[in-house]
Amino acid sequence: MGASAAALFIAVFLACVVEAVEATTIVLAAGTARDWRSAGIGTATALAVLAVVVAALGPAVSAIPLRGLRVVVGALLLVFGLQWLRKAILRASGHKALHDEEKLFAEHMSEAAAQQRRRVMLAPDAYGFTLAFKGVLLEGLEVVFIVLTFGANDKNVGLATIAAGCAVAVVAVAGFAVRAPLARVPENTMKFAVGIMLTSFGVFWGGEGAGANWPGSDAALLVIIPAIALLGIGLTALLRRTGEVPGGVADLPAPAGHGAY
Repeated sequence: MGASAAALFIAVFLACVVEAVEATTIVLAAGTARDWRSAGIGTATALAVLAVVVAALGPAVSAIPLRGLRVVVGALLLVFGLQWLRKAILRASGHKALHDEEKLFAEHMSEAAAQQRRRVMLAPDAYGFTLAFKGVLLEGLEVVFIVLTFGANDKNVGLATIAAGCAVAVVAVAGFAVRAPLARVPENTMKFAVGIMLTSFGVFWGGEGAGANWPGSDAALLVIIPAIALLGIGLTALLRRTGEVPGGVADLPAPAGHGAY
């Protein structure tokens, strides 16, 4: 596996682990507080919808000219990557509360337990079905976006799909084995790493799409990724030392639908 393929696998795997942890936490809350059959049906329904989305969008994404695709996807990855990295830096430096899966699990449990039970189609409990369906669908759409954009840009959708499948399988098995939120997974550390990877690929692909020729071609990622990582670590150390967030960084809005990461 070359440097580019290895970086692709790691980036997709880590990003999908983050999404899978959040989806699994929601499904576990729905099943534990409400009804496991309803949560299972909601999860299966969401996966079926995602399969249709992949079947519809996969060929369309692959048909876009590679250069134009890299400009667009590079820009999107920079937007999302910098947002992930910004929040990870603020959390690591103590300017933002750490993401707490146990707290999220407890909130979903409390909310679910307070709802009245009523049947919907094959699911004994409508609320448990809806909670699991929405959680898996929303986080699953993130996974689909990651797989299609990374895979299409690197002409290796198969490898991106394998990486996503491995991430989802690992998290799902771990989550349902312990029937508890995956609080021990170092999610905040993974989000820091994902922010670095997304930003690095955004720089690399955006530059290629704009006509830049990176020295060493794909091997340039071996320089870009450590450079972005050092920048993130340096900013974290600076914020810890000064105790201040320069330029109102903490108040920058997150993209729509991404407030929870």
